[in-house]
Amino acid sequence: MNQLPLAIQGGAPTFLAGPPKWPVADDAIGKSIDQALVSGEWGIYEGELTARLHQQLQSEFQLDHSLLCSSGTISVELALRGVGVKAGDEVVLSAYDFPGNFRSIEAIGAVPVLVDVVANGWVMDHEKVVAAISKETSAILVSHLHGQAAEVDAIAEICRPRGIKIVEDVCQSPGGRHQGKMLGLRGDVATFSFGGSKLLTAGRGGAILSNDEAMIQRAKIFAHRGNDAFPLSQIQAALLLPQLKKLQVRNQRRQQSALKIADAVNRLSALSSVTRSAYEDSTGSFYKLPVLLDANSSIDRATFLDVIQAEGVALDIGFRGFAKRSKRRCRRVGSLSNAISAAENTMLLHHPILLTDDDQIERLIDAIERCYRYCLNTCLET
Repeated sequence: MNQLPLAIQGGAPTFLAGPPKWPVADDAIGKSIDQALVSGEWGIYEGELTARLHQQLQSEFQLDHSLLCSSGTISVELALRGVGVKAGDEVVLSAYDFPGNFRSIEAIGAVPVLVDVVANGWVMDHEKVVAAISKETSAILVSHLHGQAAEVDAIAEICRPRGIKIVEDVCQSPGGRHQGKMLGLRGDVATFSFGGSKLLTAGRGGAILSNDEAMIQRAKIFAHRGNDAFPLSQIQAALLLPQLKKLQVRNQRRQQSALKIADAVNRLSALSSVTRSAYEDSTGSFYKLPVLLDANSSIDRATFLDVIQAEGVALDIGFRGFAKRSKRRCRRVGSLSNAISAAENTMLLHHPILLTDDDQIERLIDAIERCYRYCLNTCLET
């Protein structure tokens, strides 16, 4: 039998004592916060810092209008309201997605309509969209997840002639590009998250961006309750401004590391990840790197995660998905077999390790391979 991982033997983890910290220490962020404190800008709702953040977001993501808000989850609801979704409407989304997206639709009183994701993947299958559309459909919510870009152009060809609006969820993929074009540009509105673990983080916060000023204005009117009910503060803006300048460089490093790890994972017969060919003319934005366990494998996902987490690797389960939610809450289209498989078999590697040096990446790959062999041999023996 292959040597047991040291952590399983009762020794210290062979990979890391713990996952790399995020956010990383950054002198530019410290300087920005100090300047905000000295100027007193942090103490008002809107000012120079939020104005600069609007400008930099619009410039970075190539959209003309923006609205800052308190979280990525509320950004999705504001975007849906901005494009005109109302109670009783239907909104199409993937059956494998972030749970807040489902709840944002429900918060409006609209009905989630579930479609499948692509085979061995995590984003909406555009070929399933036509069957999901009814006379009540007013919008479609399309998420880019786990470094994988959804085919929004193909979805737009279906939706735009029917007057169906597209909310493009970029909360987990800011700065990513697909076929040379920035994610967020193909929909009617793009949503962003600045939560504590996100690639751009202010501890909390979000934004919506669009070329449609009226759409942004409708969202702003909903959010106004005498003052902004869902604000992003000046101090949060001070945190974000330096990070925006480094986003593309960090995304390139994350992609370089992610593809190296994915190459190694794809050599293991019961595991798979993203493929290098998908990024020939694209830049992934890897908030999480996906690892998919073969549904027919003898390896148990929970066991594999226990083993590899004991080695200090920040790998955990993916989303649970919505396929098992009751018919009272949503409408299902088709069997949703790919989404069910994704929910049952996906594991996600948190992004901070992707920014580390090549030696750390090699140690991570070694840890994955050793834990895989250990679990495979254990399953064969039993």
